[in-house]
Amino acid sequence: MLYIGIDLGTSAVKLLLMDSEGKIRNIVSREYPIYFPHPGWSEQRPEDWYEQTMIGMEELLADADKSQVAGISFGGQMHGLVILDKDDKVIRPALLWNDGRTYEECDYLNNVIGKEKLSEYTANISFTGFTAPKILWVKNKEPENFARIAKIMLPKDYIAYKLTGVHCTDVSDASGMLLFDVKNRRWSKEMCEICGITQNQLATCYESYESVGCVLPGIADRLGIPHNVKVAAGAGDNAAAAVGTGTVGDGMCNISLGTSGTIFISSKKFGVDKYNALHSFAHADGSYHLMGCMLSAASCNKWWMDDIIGTTDYAAQQEAIEKLGENHVYFLPYLMGERSPHNNPNARATFIGMTMDTTRADMTQAVLEGVAFALRDSFEVAKSLGIQIERTKICGGGAKSPLWRKMIANILNLKVDVIESEEGPSLGGAMLAAVACGEYASVEEAAAKIVKVVDTVEPDPELVAKYDRRYAQFKEIYPACKPLFEIIK
Repeated sequence: MLYIGIDLGTSAVKLLLMDSEGKIRNIVSREYPIYFPHPGWSEQRPEDWYEQTMIGMEELLADADKSQVAGISFGGQMHGLVILDKDDKVIRPALLWNDGRTYEECDYLNNVIGKEKLSEYTANISFTGFTAPKILWVKNKEPENFARIAKIMLPKDYIAYKLTGVHCTDVSDASGMLLFDVKNRRWSKEMCEICGITQNQLATCYESYESVGCVLPGIADRLGIPHNVKVAAGAGDNAAAAVGTGTVGDGMCNISLGTSGTIFISSKKFGVDKYNALHSFAHADGSYHLMGCMLSAASCNKWWMDDIIGTTDYAAQQEAIEKLGENHVYFLPYLMGERSPHNNPNARATFIGMTMDTTRADMTQAVLEGVAFALRDSFEVAKSLGIQIERTKICGGGAKSPLWRKMIANILNLKVDVIESEEGPSLGGAMLAAVACGEYASVEEAAAKIVKVVDTVEPDPELVAKYDRRYAQFKEIYPACKPLFEIIK
């Protein structure tokens, strides 16, 4: 049988076709625009997501035996606010995960409602990217739109609705809304009251590997697939990427170097960081995970290469980097503000330490190291909780760089496992579809049979020691700059 994984990303939708053995048969990507109507705002049209997803599925299945398609599922950009009216029409463009307009609403939630209550209700505190403060923003700034809301959805769930007619979400994606009681895997009545909404306005919540229904007849006919193709709820992009890298079960770790960067630690037990520097979310395998999320990771390197240096040959620029652990230039990677662990939308990217002999290679190295140091900030929080991690998987566009993998292995002092397929959320989505269809008994079984490690980057004790000294300096820069960020915002 064949399974489709749909990764609804920020810049494009990536579609993957997988067979019963986990072999990838085809991959298609379709781009769509992103809009920045005001500085710090970030929006997309859900209609664009659906249109490009359908065109992408037609391309994906063009040369396949369509009669063999059994299931579809998703990984998707998290936290985005999609609001529908009583006729299921989109009311306004979606507010995305990296939209920073909700600082007033976050201040209200964290400091008036209070972080302790938020953590009690949802296991998390408010961040500008989360969905609940976006709902409050619409309530405060666009009351006419707020009054029309019949359904509140997340980005991938809008696609699931269009395919099935079912208003659904999953526990991992719902965890990032600040509306979900993560420990008990259900909507929070208290948070709904705080946001002025009802639970009826929220989608039905499923486990990620559960079927929410079958494709609508019109969709099946357009794609030429059977009418009984199941659609599974899917997962938020990081949980789906964790499934796709085999980061399931207890005490497993995955680092994602995509547009944003994450360090993801799976756990059988529910747990909360008392400072809420890490997110505590439900996992797509039926358990839980802790996650540190930085807003700009591989996007820092893309910005530096494309917009500042003016090149697309990333590998050539990295070839000039020779002396690891000895760079005197540092880079704070806060191009979009920062989430974990600082929770500061006013934080800004900063180079520091340049002298007359500083080279382009030094600054390129600083960008790569700065992202790795910022990931270590979250990793240090996890270690403070007594979590012992010795190795990690790695995925995302940045993971294709051998140099960046080496930096991460030595800066975090972890063995870094490189997997055969780095397709992340789209592969995870296909695996969840296969579980929903009974191809595998569980997500853990699917991961054990499909995910294969092909290389491991071992940390070098001498280089680890050098980077420990550099990290000790790096972690002093943000506190020193923080007062300035409040002035120059």
